[in-house]
Amino acid sequence: MRRPVIGVTCYVEPATFTVWEDMPAALLPYMYVEQVVRAGGQPVVLPPAGDAAQVVSRLDGLVLAGGGDIDPARYGETPEERTGYIRKFRDQAEFAVLAAALDAHLPFLGICRGLQVLNVALGGSLHQHLPDVVGHTGHSPAPGRFGHLPITPVPGTRLAKALGTAPVTVPHYHHQAVDRLAPGLTVTATAADGTVEGVELDSGPFTVAAQWHPEAAEDHALFEALVAAC
Repeated sequence: MRRPVIGVTCYVEPATFTVWEDMPAALLPYMYVEQVVRAGGQPVVLPPAGDAAQVVSRLDGLVLAGGGDIDPARYGETPEERTGYIRKFRDQAEFAVLAAALDAHLPFLGICRGLQVLNVALGGSLHQHLPDVVGHTGHSPAPGRFGHLPITPVPGTRLAKALGTAPVTVPHYHHQAVDRLAPGLTVTATAADGTVEGVELDSGPFTVAAQWHPEAAEDHALFEALVAAC
């Protein structure tokens, strides 16, 4: 049985590997690859280069991965002091890839930044620094360290079908989150402090997004749901 081909967007950042230091690299945490393979998919890494949107017709599903902050100009704001790692070329590529995927009714899973791209692309906005809103740093406790907080899925959603409706503790690493929810999206999970932790399209194909990092979780349900939808 053929594995569905799942495109996964990636970073372009200076990286150090083998004999190379600060070499520009298209890179992706290998956890994404492992999760797609474990769920039965065939991962293909999509760098933000060329015309990435034209690849959508060759995919069975799409994952928009985590990463730096979206340029706030896309939702009508100027960058705050702690908004960072903006890569406008990545914004341009991923907004185009997402638009093509939605037009093609491609099964979609957005992760962290991927949820934010979905919300902004459909007309929503973001809190630029979540600790200012919720009063703590639990969603991103330290550089390179996941926070572990419970989220509660909303009954009747695709997310709840995959995870159940009881609170579940998941790995977080985000300092931004949904402020204004885009038209057509439904909130599917929240944290105890009210942060939106999951959204999905109200209708149509599998279009689900998580603000936390399911690629770093022991549970594989969201990736399995994506591959099943493919």
